[in-house]
Amino acid sequence: MQTIIKREYYLNKIKAFVNKPIIKIITGIRRSGKSYLMRQIIDELKAQNIENKIIIYINKELLNFDFIKNYTDLYSYISNYFKEISGKKYIFIDEIQEIYEWEKAISSFFAEEEYDIFITGSNANLLSSEIASLLSGRYIEFSIFTLSYEEFLNFRSKSIEVNEEEFYLYLKYGGFPVVHHLDYNEELIFQYLNSLYNTILLKDVITRYVIRNVPVFENITKYIFDNIGNIFSGRSISNYLKSQNINMGLDTLQNYLQYLENSFIINKVKRYDLKGKRILDIYEKYFLSDIGLKNAMYGYKESEIAGLLENIIFLKLKQSNYQIYIGKFDEYEIDFVAEKNDQKVYIQVAYLLNNQSTIDREFFALKQIKDNYPKYVLSMDKHQTTNNDGIIRMNLIEFLLKF
Repeated sequence: MQTIIKREYYLNKIKAFVNKPIIKIITGIRRSGKSYLMRQIIDELKAQNIENKIIIYINKELLNFDFIKNYTDLYSYISNYFKEISGKKYIFIDEIQEIYEWEKAISSFFAEEEYDIFITGSNANLLSSEIASLLSGRYIEFSIFTLSYEEFLNFRSKSIEVNEEEFYLYLKYGGFPVVHHLDYNEELIFQYLNSLYNTILLKDVITRYVIRNVPVFENITKYIFDNIGNIFSGRSISNYLKSQNINMGLDTLQNYLQYLENSFIINKVKRYDLKGKRILDIYEKYFLSDIGLKNAMYGYKESEIAGLLENIIFLKLKQSNYQIYIGKFDEYEIDFVAEKNDQKVYIQVAYLLNNQSTIDREFFALKQIKDNYPKYVLSMDKHQTTNNDGIIRMNLIEFLLKF
């Protein structure tokens, strides 16, 4: 029997809102652990002697609930389920985006003031402007990600410390929870990840947005996967397609990129001009929601480790609720400028600082910034943490565990 490991970071955030008059909406890429998290919340309720009969759990990925197609089906089913029960009741619905106009039923149940409501979804449009308007002031969103490195160590029952052997497993296979319940057989894991990739593309993008030219769409997706951490624009992708004898308008291309973002499979990071203090409209970067998907598609290549490490730091900042930009200072680039509340941090990421020219390049850009916010240069070097003119040089794994 598979052991379910609690994801305390998310569980504690959500528990603070249990039995509060607000709808709890959990979003994230498929198989990131939303369903397990929801079941853990239910277990917490039962541990507090909440009776099973006042809890309803609907999982739209199960055929048992295939009959719930729209908001009227949803409202009728839940109303009938609880028709003999008065007082407080709990509603849990997994992958609610599969139910047409679900927000109408949820808004109605919320208005009755007897329901504590928890829902999950695998599409960013779950909270489109129209839905957000209908549920305005009534919901709080929790973004769930695949395993952080610290969570990965917990899943592996390893001590929370710098361990290169474990880190390289994480770097190779990523953080989808199910992966780390499997034997570490590369063929088996990559087969699972490829299947997951195809499911996300088919269910959350191709079918949802009625994409007709599937081969071209898949070609664009693979191009992005192959260029994580590289700066490019929609026009550079368009030029790539032309090199493949494929012509596509920029508007269609931008729509395809937005569809991928909506499925949580990729994340766009804009550039920020640190001197002009403005967000730039061109030359962004894309990062994956889990690097295991790229390795499954192309194979794990040590020659691409720098981009994978950058992706992992991006995910760490994202999981920590930072707003993230690529920094530009004149002709120099800062890998990450991350902001949260009144906090800011600047980060450079390198694989190894194995020569002076590399060290000079990574430190020089940060030295141009004359404020007092923390500045880091992260790498896989096995050195002690040092401070160089206010710039902290740190082992990347240590940063993941301490930041």
